[in-house]
Amino acid sequence: MKFKLILYIVSIFSVCSAKAQDPIFSQANYVQETLNPGFTGFEDNGRTYAGFLSRLQWPNLDLKLTTQYAFVNQSFDYGPRLGFGLGVNAVWQYESFNNYSYYQININYAQRVNLNGGWFFRPGLEVGVGNKSNSFRNLTLADQININTGYINPVSVDPLRNNSSNPYFMDFSTGVVFEKEEFNGTTYWFGASVKHLNRPNISFVEGEKVPLSIFYSIHGNYRFPFLRDNSVMMTVNYMQQSEYNRLDIGSLFQVRQLLLGITAATNPAKNDDNSHMLTSVNVFLGLELSEFRFGFSYDLNTSKIGNTNGVYEFSLTYLSRCRSCNTDRSRKR
Repeated sequence: MKFKLILYIVSIFSVCSAKAQDPIFSQANYVQETLNPGFTGFEDNGRTYAGFLSRLQWPNLDLKLTTQYAFVNQSFDYGPRLGFGLGVNAVWQYESFNNYSYYQININYAQRVNLNGGWFFRPGLEVGVGNKSNSFRNLTLADQININTGYINPVSVDPLRNNSSNPYFMDFSTGVVFEKEEFNGTTYWFGASVKHLNRPNISFVEGEKVPLSIFYSIHGNYRFPFLRDNSVMMTVNYMQQSEYNRLDIGSLFQVRQLLLGITAATNPAKNDDNSHMLTSVNVFLGLELSEFRFGFSYDLNTSKIGNTNGVYEFSLTYLSRCRSCNTDRSRKR
């Protein structure tokens, strides 16, 4: 019990010192709303796009993490020169070891600006409210226990025990996307986003200040036809938060309704001598049925962290039919 208590306290300070890294989804390359508010209403033509992602990380370790993400957005089109998107999303993360929870709900807006040469510019804004909580107040520490009588004193001299809080904070993020109009089945786009522009205070200790580190992301996508009605999509996504970074490079093959993807997750910074350049290989299997797409991914760990049993992710997305098109378009991504 004492060992677990020590580890618990260490984990609290670890959250603070690491500036609470953002949850990252293996399928972020396919559901870009998790990265960039500029993708709000990206499908255009009055279509509704909604989805849900569920992630289970390291189930064989005591540090098991579960993360859920849900979103819905709607595009609004008023002729070829005016279009925008509105949406809402929510994220929840839970760590089993220390009962740490993180919740956030966001509202998104993105404007579509038509440029020359078949290009579109999509600036987006995200405003949200978040909360981080732990169960430190529910712990019973050694100085609260009277061994002779068994009495539990509700007050402890530990400063964290009596001075901890579950902070609520406002959060502001922005992003842009440049998209090239489809030509002969070929499309491509690239974008960038910056999260936590206001660097909200996420300290668990009242009176202390721990600003949340800014999260940067640069991402791109190139899709082209392959063997008649099939397609190949190449993806790249670079992320940076504090001193930690990650570069994902992958591809997605679509053969009719079946999708097969593979992504290499790398750590270019290699923050210490034990870091690995290639941290995991992520395999994705998906199936499209009418307006729905089901996806499952598994991250095979390639580092020496131990027998983690990998990372599992499930996704379900819905894209409404294109009622304003002469012929119903397929998904852009």
